[in-house]
Amino acid sequence: MREHVGATMNPRSAGLVLAGGRSTRFGGEKAVALLQAKPLMLWCAQALDGVCDVVAINARRGSQSETLARSAGFSLVFDDPAHPAGPLAGVAAGLEWATTQGCETLVTLPCDTPLVGVEQLGRLIERLKDGGPAAAYAIADGRVQGLCAAWRLDVADHLDASLARGEHPAVHRWLGELGAAPVLFVDPRPFDNINTPEDLASADRRL
Repeated sequence: MREHVGATMNPRSAGLVLAGGRSTRFGGEKAVALLQAKPLMLWCAQALDGVCDVVAINARRGSQSETLARSAGFSLVFDDPAHPAGPLAGVAAGLEWATTQGCETLVTLPCDTPLVGVEQLGRLIERLKDGGPAAAYAIADGRVQGLCAAWRLDVADHLDASLARGEHPAVHRWLGELGAAPVLFVDPRPFDNINTPEDLASADRRL
């Protein structure tokens, strides 16, 4: 059983910051790195809070991200230890958590995309309305942003079955298997990934 900290009654959309990665290229936990004096993780949580009824942080146990999430008052979602490590394990945990919150959709945002805002997230949610696809993900300037996505909760069984095979599937391939819909964005800048300290410095200068 995955552990969930925090609860809210009957919201429609849940938001999840994916902050459980190892950040090997960054040289430390990038989720807690500061952009304009605010941790990257909290930039993402604030954006999700603008479109979702509840927001949680997917973090590794014992990490700085877990400590920050607790101190900031966010719910925490932990990966199922039976699943192979990777971002889709975080999505799977988020889908289960969102179900316990009475939600209809889950919106995910990686902690290294702090410039994504409510406009972009709102378009992803809108794509799922009125019998839309199982999931919708962002494409900007030809680059797939597969984890900047909105998911119907009924994809959980499909994802759990994929992870139960013991291998973490490539995100792009799994989105294809799911029949997820791309949402095209003209301006790629909100989706710039913070993968290195140099990327962080560049984003800081731009802001």
